[in-house]
Amino acid sequence: MPAESPRDLLQAGCAQLGVAARPDQLESLLNLSQLLFRWSKRINLTGHRSETDIIRRLVLDAIALAVHIPEVSSLVDIGSGAGFPGFPIAILRRETHVVLIESRQRRHHFQREVTRALSLGNVEVMLGRAEQLEGPRGAAAIAQAIAPSDAIGLMLRWVEPGGLLLFPGSENSESLPPHPGVILQDCVEYQVPCGGPRRLLRIAQSMPTQ
Repeated sequence: MPAESPRDLLQAGCAQLGVAARPDQLESLLNLSQLLFRWSKRINLTGHRSETDIIRRLVLDAIALAVHIPEVSSLVDIGSGAGFPGFPIAILRRETHVVLIESRQRRHHFQREVTRALSLGNVEVMLGRAEQLEGPRGAAAIAQAIAPSDAIGLMLRWVEPGGLLLFPGSENSESLPPHPGVILQDCVEYQVPCGGPRRLLRIAQSMPTQ
């Protein structure tokens, strides 16, 4: 039986999630995985060593998350690494302005190359530490690679008053600690398609006077 191709895997995952991605969006998602695969041969951007692993573990994980993120005009992805979940969200939601903040130069250079190669006019990449940079606040902020206890303060610097703070993690991930500037709104459990893990998304709101 032939191995499942990245395209077949991506299409199957989108179908399981009920995501009706356009052909141009599917091509951009595939090109994103190909770029990451090629760059990772030279520099350590991800531990996933095949295109199908990148689709399964990164792209579909981000798409599954995107299904449960409310529609927002702008999203700040803090500590975005190779650009996940920011890039897939930006590809699927071209009307959303996505800001990727990354402190490591090699990952930032990769983000710049992806933005250029895929003509992602709705993506802005910033090099530096989120606690030191200055920029416009977004309608929502996400910090997938940072524990909630460490992320809240950073996210409040980058989200508009009354904006959303998004905390994706595993089923057993750290609970959202109490914070005077944040109100927990919802906890959403979901499944990453094609045999992926179960996830938990905590959605909080910053205080309007923050």
